[in-house]
Amino acid sequence: MNKELENRFSYHAPTPEQPAKYEAVRSMAKQFAYFLLEVTPSSREQSTALTKLDEVVFFANAAIARRSES
Repeated sequence: MNKELENRFSYHAPTPEQPAKYEAVRSMAKQFAYFLLEVTPSSREQSTALTKLDEVVFFANAAIARRSES
């Protein structure tokens, strides 16, 4: 059995402190998203930057879920 694959593809029930961390990540990303909308013109590049920010939130939350000490 591969521990990394088991960890990646298993459900990770949130611990009591994790929801606050998820919210903090989303809140900071949202602030940055609004900043990007203010300083960049509407364009394919802006859209890509916002998509990549979505990815940042996704992977940050995955790190919290998968790597938190129990």
